[in-house]
Amino acid sequence: MPLFMDVHRLDDSVTIDDVAKAHMADLQHQDKYDVKYLRYWVDEAGGTIFCLAEAPSSDAAATVHREAHGLVAQDIFEVKEGS
Repeated sequence: MPLFMDVHRLDDSVTIDDVAKAHMADLQHQDKYDVKYLRYWVDEAGGTIFCLAEAPSSDAAATVHREAHGLVAQDIFEVKEGS
């Protein structure tokens, strides 16, 4: 399954707790689209969030975010994992 990294750039700062809640909402919606959100990273002061997901397509990954909480990423990249 392809891996996707998405980037959310918010206008304000964001807390790790708020992102954790959004991630939990993603987990509740992801199975419907054969998506698996794996991890996330947060730059609280800069208002930037990074999400890593296994998904059949970038559209499927974006749809989960849209339905779960409405925070659709500005950018999404297909990535390969290295060591």
